[in-house]
Parts: sequence; C-alpha cells; structure tokens
Amino acid sequence: MSEVKRQFFGTDGIRSEANVYPLTPEFVVRLGQAAAEIFLEKRGDSREWPVVVIGRDTRQSGDMLEAAISAGFTSMGVDVQLCGVIPTPAVAMLTREQNALCGIVISASHNPFGDNGIKFFGPDGFKLEDEVELAMESRVLSDAPFQGAGSVGRCAPLENAISRYVDFVRATVGDDATLLEGVTVALDTANGASYETSETILRSLGAGVKVFHNRPSGININEDCGCTHAEVIEGLVRETGAAVGVSHDGDADRVLLADETGSVLDGDEIMAIAATWMIKEGTLKENTLVATVMSNAGLEEAVTEAGGRVVRAGVGDRYVMEKMKEGGFNFGGEQSGHFIFLDHNTTGDGIVSAVQLLRIMKESGKPLSELRKVMKKFPQVQRNVRVSSKPNFDDLKAAAKRDEVEKELGTSGRVLVRYSGTEPLMRILVEGKDADQIGKMADVLAATVTAEIGE
Repeated sequence: MSEVKRQFFGTDGIRSEANVYPLTPEFVVRLGQAAAEIFLEKRGDSREWPVVVIGRDTRQSGDMLEAAISAGFTSMGVDVQLCGVIPTPAVAMLTREQNALCGIVISASHNPFGDNGIKFFGPDGFKLEDEVELAMESRVLSDAPFQGAGSVGRCAPLENAISRYVDFVRATVGDDATLLEGVTVALDTANGASYETSETILRSLGAGVKVFHNRPSGININEDCGCTHAEVIEGLVRETGAAVGVSHDGDADRVLLADETGSVLDGDEIMAIAATWMIKEGTLKENTLVATVMSNAGLEEAVTEAGGRVVRAGVGDRYVMEKMKEGGFNFGGEQSGHFIFLDHNTTGDGIVSAVQLLRIMKESGKPLSELRKVMKKFPQVQRNVRVSSKPNFDDLKAAAKRDEVEKELGTSGRVLVRYSGTEPLMRILVEGKDADQIGKMADVLAATVTAEIGE
C-alpha cells in the first residue's frame, strides 16, 4: 500500500460537502484541466480526438459538479461524453469501451446527500495510482495557468449508456433470460445511481423483482435506505417473502445481500460463498482470495479448508485491487460490500456481484441461509469514533491502551485501529473468542480515543 500523502484525494477520490472547498466550481474546473493535461501527456501523440466519460449519482449537486469538470476538460480540447445517472462500475466499463482518456464519477457513495465526490478511472478502467492523484493535486494548486490545446471540446450525451451496461452485466452470467426464473428479489436501490439499472438487469435474467427506494429526488439518496441500513433490506425480505434481498449504496459499487429469512450476510460471508464455489469449479485463479485486514478470521479458515488461501490487503478496494494485480488474482473484496470479480469488471460492481451470488444459489440448489454456513465467524466487534483530527495513532496515549488489549488477547485475537479515508472517524476492530470480553475491550478503546481526540 502506497504511503504517498495526498491533500484532497482519500481512499476513494475527493469527497466532501458539496459547494464547499474543495468541491467548489472553481476548484473542480481546475481539477478537470489538470486531469486533462496529465492524461493527454500520458497518451502522447494520437490521431484520435480525445474524449472522457462522466457519470454521476442522483445528488442535486451532481449537475453543478458535472458542468464544472466538463468545462475543465473541454477548455483543454477534450470532448466529454455524459452518461447521466449511472452506477460507478458502469463508468469503468464505458471508459474502456470508448477508449477514453479517463472516466470520471461524481458521487459520494454512501454519504448523506449534502456531500459529493469526484473519482477517476484510468483508460484501462482501473482506479488511479496514488502518484497520479498527487500529481493532479500539485497542478491544481499551482499558480501556473493551464494551456489549452488550441481547440475547444464539446459535451454530448453518450448514447445508450444504460442499455450498454445492462447488456454487459447480463453477459457476465451467460445472458440467460431464464437464469433466475422462480427467484423473487427484494431490491433496495438507495434512491441512487442504480435506480434504473439493477431492476432492469434482474428482470432480464428472469427474476421477480420487488423494488424499493427507487424514486430519487436529489436529496433522498441513502436516506434511511441502502447498504448502510441493513435493517431495511432485512425487513423488506420478511415483508415480501422474497428469496433474497439486494441492497446497494448510492453509486452501486457495493452490495448487501439478505437471505430468505431476512438476515443480512456480511461481506466476509459473501466472499466465503463465492471463493469456495469458485475453487470447486476451478475458476479462482491461484485458488487465492484477496481480502482486507478487517476481514474475519473465519473467512480465512473457510477458504483454507476448501483448498485455497487468503491474501490480506489494506482497507479500501483500491488496495485490494493492487494485491490482485500484483498476484494475478481474479477475486477480492471487503467486509463492507465491495467485491471485485476481475474476470468481469475492473472495479467493485454491486450488481455484477449480486448476479454472481444468485447464479451460485441457483446452481447449488441451496438458499443463502444454507450457503452462508460455509463460514463460521469469529466474534468481532467494531466501534466508530468521530474525531476532530487525525494524528499518528502511535503518538497518542490511546496506543498504550491498544497494546494492553493486544497483550491480553494474545494469539487468540487481534486489534485493528485505523482512520477512515473518507470521513472524520477512527475505526476500532477487536476480534477474539469471547464476545463479551472483546465488546468491553472495544468500548474502553473507543472511550480512550474519544477523551483524547474526540470531536
């Protein structure tokens, strides 16, 4: 994992309150100009007119930021192809298809509607290396004016963007219109970017779909719905009698699944089901799953027993991807619901992940409540503490308390303390054999952090 320090870019692009620095029109215009300059340099001489692909979620601030970054690119002689409201993974796919300089997503994912964000994909559909983001920041903050290419680009809608993504996802499971016949899905689209696409995809594969939270207003994205509200999809499954629940976040690069009893599976359970099935069918490269340091030890146990292994990466799907590319692996993910099926897409894709799990469910003939038994979870608790600053944790007094907890747990557990890359939070995870014990340990650690740097 890179140690480059970036000022504006976090683990998933730039994210903050919309229309507040740095997500102001002035800054975003310069960001577009800086990105254009960098990607034009990377491309070198080419006879093709340069284009970029831009997609966004349903936040009302998306129009403003889309216009600003488009102005930046067009002022540098780059054409802009607008996808409109579309999931993040669709932008990655369309960037590759269009042979674009880069792809841009305007979204703050699971954050409240008042926030927004900007993230980039390279021409290969992968997220950018830290060094490229750092170079972009340096040019934005420079006093030097940007020199356009002597021509001005144009903006236009990208025709059939949604239907092209729908066809792409269908093809990942063989484009069988009867694949999910007889399966009823309760779908929560979080009033976000997937409000059209996921329902269309599931129905086109034969599923019966009961869709909720698919009426975006510009301000209701993620409001009491979506991935961050697991209890909602659990209730919808019980209410509708669905065989499975599917819930997205605001930009649909994540997914949460609930079994037919209305019990949510966490990301580790989903990875355990997929990885062990892929080992069985011979499609998991090197029989290796890439997870993060947050993943439960039970995941490693399940994959090992199936004849595979788990490689751990830092937190953030970009770091999962780094490990996957380094080792030539084709499946990885996070507890939070980001899953990368690299044979199908170059980033986390919520609906691709969902249809892969539904395919496994159908082919196995078992409901999710049975499939999830492949993994036995170790007790694990998490605490999130809002912080006023993010100093080096090892310089805090709380570090001594962490060391005490680790010593008490010994080899039967572990402690992980880290700052969120997108929010003013410190995340504390304690894992061990005794649920009561680790809960008390996590509470003590959280109280210590709060007293020292709590907001």
